[in-house]
Amino acid sequence: MELFRIKNDIPFMRHALIFNIISALTFVAAVFFLLHRGLNLSIEFTGGTVMEVSYTQAANVEKVKQTLGELGFHDTSVSIFGRAQDVMIRLPVPKAGITAAQQTDMVLAALQKHDPGVVKQKVEIVGPQVGEELWTNGLSALAMVIVGVTIYLALRFEWKYAVSAIIANLHDVVIILGFFAFFQWEFSLSVLAAVLAVLGYSVNESVVIFDRIRENFRKQRKSSVTEVINNAITSTISRTVITHGCTQMMVLSMYFFGGATLHGFSMALTIGICFGIYSSVFVAAAIAMWLGVKREDLIKPVKLKDETDGAVV
Repeated sequence: MELFRIKNDIPFMRHALIFNIISALTFVAAVFFLLHRGLNLSIEFTGGTVMEVSYTQAANVEKVKQTLGELGFHDTSVSIFGRAQDVMIRLPVPKAGITAAQQTDMVLAALQKHDPGVVKQKVEIVGPQVGEELWTNGLSALAMVIVGVTIYLALRFEWKYAVSAIIANLHDVVIILGFFAFFQWEFSLSVLAAVLAVLGYSVNESVVIFDRIRENFRKQRKSSVTEVINNAITSTISRTVITHGCTQMMVLSMYFFGGATLHGFSMALTIGICFGIYSSVFVAAAIAMWLGVKREDLIKPVKLKDETDGAVV
């Protein structure tokens, strides 16, 4: 299925160096913010208390945050979940001398002071050890996905394609993390899930382009490597627009209508989709070209049959 067809190939590889310099600068900036500011980890990783309360009418999130600020809880997350009357409050680890139960009772009393109809529905406590274990398991999952993708691409194509695709995918992941570090958006388990999804999503885009490159190598015998790559990217643009456009519409619907709990997840996916397209075209394909990919890497040469048919004279 094609939404449109471009007659003349777009010379993407002509500008590959410029776009990769931009990518390198963006990557360095992301690493800088990760090291300088770090990620704003949610209590799922750092430990703390999740408190769910219900109002008799639609809750005012800003007023709740203001009330918590008066208690000294400035680094808290407040969001609507489910109904407009239900609020989820994420509190940090209690200070020395205060238990989690005392902390939640103090918060509930402050909220009821402004609105007597507030009712505490549920309280969950996440210990620091549990949070550290989740963070370690999350990093392990990320590493396993990267190793698995590398092996898959190396077996399906060739090591040059595997290397270029992994560099492009890691480029996407680091930039997503850089955005979250720069803006200090909360990094939760759902965001980590989005990062893992972006890895697979980005790989899929690279595989589509690499498949078309292999197909072009069979058809375009007289074309140069650059021409083959340009044609492969140009011929898949329609598919890219349809696939990523539809996906992005679903992600935006989650962002605008899914509530605050899905904001981080949908934002990570949005960044990943945009940079996934960019990296597959200008990073993965360009690196494969610079690594010296050629027709023989994907298509094994046909051995000519011996005229003597194996007979010895």
